[in-house]
This record gives sequence, C-alpha cells and structure tokens, in this order.
Amino acid sequence: MSKGGPQNSDYFTGDSVDDLGTLSWYHGKLSRHAAEALLLSNGIDGSYLLRNSHKGPSFLALSVRAKDSVKHFQVLRRGHCYSFGFNIFPSLRDFVHHFANEPLIGSETGALMVLRYPYPRAVAEPPIYESVRVHTAMQTGRSEKDMLTTVPAFATKEGYLVKQGAIIKNWKTRWFTLNRNELKYFKDKKSEEPIRTLDLTTCSAAQFDYSKERVNCFCLVFPERTFYLCAQTGIEADEWLTLLQWKLSQIRKYLQQKEVGEGHQM
Repeated sequence: MSKGGPQNSDYFTGDSVDDLGTLSWYHGKLSRHAAEALLLSNGIDGSYLLRNSHKGPSFLALSVRAKDSVKHFQVLRRGHCYSFGFNIFPSLRDFVHHFANEPLIGSETGALMVLRYPYPRAVAEPPIYESVRVHTAMQTGRSEKDMLTTVPAFATKEGYLVKQGAIIKNWKTRWFTLNRNELKYFKDKKSEEPIRTLDLTTCSAAQFDYSKERVNCFCLVFPERTFYLCAQTGIEADEWLTLLQWKLSQIRKYLQQKEVGEGHQM
C-alpha cells in the first residue's frame, strides 16, 4: 500500500481502471436517501461512496458520513476527466489516487471532513434466515406497481433477554438492541435511556455457555467483565449469537486491515 492509504488497485474490482463500474465504492443508481441510510446505519465518521446524480449522466454524487449526518458533493464527469472541488483529474485512476490519500474537504456550512473509509458496493451479510410461520394476504387486488421501495436495517436485532447481574448474581429480564457495533440494554422496551451500552469493538468472544445451569444461555467476553445472557428459545439464542459472532468477525477484519494500512505508512 502507498503512504496515506491503499493503492489504486485495491479500489478496483476488474482489470480495467478506466471503467467506473470497476470501482469498488461506486454504487451506481443508489439514491440519495438510500446512501444516507446506508452510511448512517453501517458507516462511521469519514465513510464515503460514489453514486449517480439525478442531474444527468455527466454528474456523479459523493456522499460522505460526517458524524451524525451525511453530506453530498457534486462530481462532474467529462469523458475520462473528473472534476471535484477545485481539482480536475485527467483519468479515473488519478481521481481515485486523490481519495487514497485521505483528502480533507470542507462544505459550505463550514463542516470539515476527512475521507478515510470508502464504503464498498459488496458487503458481507450475516447468515441468518428465519422460517416462515404465517403467510397470508393482508390486501387484495394489489400488483407489483403498488410496492414501495424500503431500505431495511442492516444486521440489527432487538428483543428481551435475561441477564445475570454483576455483583448480585440474580437474573433480570432486559430489553436489548443490537445496532452497528453497539449492544444496548434497557429496563424494558418502553425505556428511552439504556442502562448500559456495550462496545463490541472491545469484545473478544461471543459463545454459548453451559456453566450457569440455564438453557439457551450465551456469554460475551469483555476485558472488564463477562456478560451472561439467556434467550427464551434455542432458535432465538442461536440468532443472537450468530449475529454477534458475525459482527465480531467484521470488526476483526476491519482492525486487521487498519493495522496493515498503518504499518505501511510508518
């Protein structure tokens, strides 16, 4: 990798570096709304992606996650040249090389953003599929034209789990929500403020546990404490554990890639 970021070849999925479709973080016809949902749900500060603009074939849009919002910037494409901000790049390779060096950009509102993490078009999905228990038509006479496009949450889950206390080893039912890299638990489903937020980036393991003489129990290992949780059914416990293990594997991949990148910059 080159200093300041990955080489251009790390961004391209095909043999040709002149074809925009081979750029791994180009999302094609992804809409503005979908880009915002994607970056806010799964990205972090500094994540960005390139997509088509509604202005026409000569325009592209760069969507950037800036803390808790998403900013959109115009990119003009003329032949093989790309115009972004005050810069004109003679080729797609030059355009991508600019982003490999993590540029700092400022918006009209005064916000400053460092473009650090290109959001890939192809993202791994957790291997969870639920069985159909009920299937009946709620409305009749409708066709595919009546269907609305929605953006589903990505790798999220919520529900009640029974948790063992830290000091007094009693068990209490708590409402849990899993979103991005955070597992939060609340007193109940109606509570607005969580009792605690667990940062999964510091979690070393998620596994079934058979030491508590309880069924459907699993544990999360953190440096300061191991949390013991039990689900109502075996299927529910397996879904929680599968999602948590998948998230931990994605976190490890990201940290490994980050370490390699930082090692090449030294």
